[in-house]
Amino acid sequence: MKRVLLFLLVLVLGFAAYVFWGLPSRSEVRALAKKRPGLTGVMKQREEEARRKGRKPRHLQAWVPLSQTSRRLIEAVIASEDQRFFGHEGVDWAAIQKSVEVNAQKGRFARGGSTITQQLAKNLFFSTRKSPLRKLRELVVTYWLEQDLSKTRILELYLNVIEWGDGIYGAQAAAQTYYGKPAAALDEIEAAGLVAMIPNPRRINPQVDAKRHARAQKRVLWLMAHAGFLKGDVRGLGAEPPAEVADEDEPSSTVEPSPDGGV
Repeated sequence: MKRVLLFLLVLVLGFAAYVFWGLPSRSEVRALAKKRPGLTGVMKQREEEARRKGRKPRHLQAWVPLSQTSRRLIEAVIASEDQRFFGHEGVDWAAIQKSVEVNAQKGRFARGGSTITQQLAKNLFFSTRKSPLRKLRELVVTYWLEQDLSKTRILELYLNVIEWGDGIYGAQAAAQTYYGKPAAALDEIEAAGLVAMIPNPRRINPQVDAKRHARAQKRVLWLMAHAGFLKGDVRGLGAEPPAEVADEDEPSSTVEPSPDGGV
């Protein structure tokens, strides 16, 4: 029995060491409180994919502080991606439970439950390739980000590094690419259009599939209205939320609105 317990202990410690072996240093995470990140994990992944296909990697990015980002874009991100962002400590367990229930009903991984902080951890240090090991590492980095950075800094980093199409990173480059204006000037319709792309910007993209993107955009507007960010007649969006746009490759992190419509 002692040998079995010892073997299990060694196994657990070995697995824990393997998980931590693939993590960034804590100091690297802590430095993000003031330092802008360089090439992120997802950026490196996309460059590698482009080279494998014989293409020159594309990289469009321009950093803007949160103060120079449209309030409508911030509202759209919060409403669609993580309504409890300012209330949780990195992981939204209610969203994860809902995700598990939906995936069990559909018999496949159809819905994610990642918070903005978890998505940032993935984008900064890992890749879009799904695996239980990556999720474990992502959770550790998520905890570090929440401990070492303010919520506003996490949101600023997120809006400046996430992918918005082939080689397009951050809200400023995305706003210029799709709407010909800076991120500060986006209105609610344009903001919803950008946020609709976040779950999979290479497929839910107005330049790739305009109808699919329009459906996702309408859902973001509905979520913004339900969260109280839009007033009056919200362009005939209806009482029920538009259906989520199916995305089998990289599921959305979208959570359902809270019952009281709060954020």
